[in-house]
Amino acid sequence: MTKDVVTRFAPSPTGFLHIGGGRTALFNWLYARGRNGRMLLRIEDTDRERSTDAAIDAIFDGLRWLGLDWDGPAIYQFSRAARHREVAQMLLATGRAYQCYATPQELEEMRESARLEGRLARYDGRWRDRSPSEAPPGIKPVIRLKAPTDGETAIDDQVQGRVVWPNKDLDDLILLRSDGTPTYMLAVVVDDHDMEVTHIIRGDDHLTNAARQKHIYDALGWQVPVMAHIPLIHGPDGAKLSKRHGALGVDAYRSMGFLPAAMRNYLVRLGWSHGDQEIFSTEEMIAYFDLPQVGRSPARFDFSRLDSLNGHYLRQTGDAELVGEIERLLPYLAGGERLAKKLNAGLRAQFVAAMPGLKERAKTLVELIDSAAYIHAERPLAVDPKAAAVLTEEARALLCALIPELEGLTPWTGATLEVALRGFAEQRDLKLGSVAQPLRAALTGRTTSPGIFDVLTVLGQAESIARLRDQAASAGSAVRSND
Repeated sequence: MTKDVVTRFAPSPTGFLHIGGGRTALFNWLYARGRNGRMLLRIEDTDRERSTDAAIDAIFDGLRWLGLDWDGPAIYQFSRAARHREVAQMLLATGRAYQCYATPQELEEMRESARLEGRLARYDGRWRDRSPSEAPPGIKPVIRLKAPTDGETAIDDQVQGRVVWPNKDLDDLILLRSDGTPTYMLAVVVDDHDMEVTHIIRGDDHLTNAARQKHIYDALGWQVPVMAHIPLIHGPDGAKLSKRHGALGVDAYRSMGFLPAAMRNYLVRLGWSHGDQEIFSTEEMIAYFDLPQVGRSPARFDFSRLDSLNGHYLRQTGDAELVGEIERLLPYLAGGERLAKKLNAGLRAQFVAAMPGLKERAKTLVELIDSAAYIHAERPLAVDPKAAAVLTEEARALLCALIPELEGLTPWTGATLEVALRGFAEQRDLKLGSVAQPLRAALTGRTTSPGIFDVLTVLGQAESIARLRDQAASAGSAVRSND
């Protein structure tokens, strides 16, 4: 009878959720969801000095932002230490493990000897067949696995293919330290077995661990899960992704204004492909994802490609939904709380109305927010240097002449505004741009914005005219107020 597919994502809570960890979680999630299986979450918090509650919260938060859920409660590895010790003692009782009393000095001599002889440092098995009665006084033993010493250990990996290690290169690994704490190798095997994990999908930096862990599985008579070791993510220069390449944490990409759907689409294509298709809905990812389609070569992180993909998703997202994404992002932005306080129903409606013009130019939510700054800017409007250069004495005089035309305009729509502005320009033998550019500078404080008719429509008649009056007043012009 075929077992239900069970995958697991098992991060260490020593910092943020790494972007590579996000991709590993995504691959596990897609594989399980595509086969009506389960993805479990295990927090490998055995490093008590470096594991923090803040890091655990960051992992939960990052996974949820990516839209990746897990089945059942998260499992904490440290809480299962008694079970790990129980298995180590079971191996000891059955003769598949032994107590090792090698002193720190002896272990150092082994390492030094290996260094001088140009070979890998490995434990020489000196306590493998000795009785604890020969133990030196004052030394607390570790428990080591009796690993096979001849032949080979092979893993038929779903990504890497068949990988073989000579057993002479794999020594008797420690299962329990001298203080009774279980090692990572033992804890992972016991947890994966007890959690009924059928498929282990993780980074290929764990590939050698797979051979050692298979020894533990074999010693216990347990079935080895199917394994798939995926290549790590490298930077654009081909080196392992690091801080010098840019942001490493999933949380940083949220703060930079990337959409979760775009991030999922980008991450799934880092090392996996389905023909020439680039854009995938989540449903398509679930339907198509399979392990043999994951390449063996490291994937390169291309920030410009991510920008482009996110821009595509912005344009495909509904206007009201985009405003919702902006609201969800604000708590994670410096100064975001000020805009959050302003976002009443009226301002939210203006944002929605502005989205069609804004999202055509933007690649991230942060760019969208920046482009929309003119909507919620406080009067008198701050004008950047380029816009100030446009607002010459002549330009301000032109705007003063335009104010009465706009005051009498009804209805205030994009179509009527276009007719009015074109007519105003023609009467003065000007091109529309000669009117639109100073108008844009006065209304937005910048020289770039969505179309001027969109800007006027979104701001509304009263606010648009008030901003023009502000500019006229700042130039010392006498513009009669009808307020």
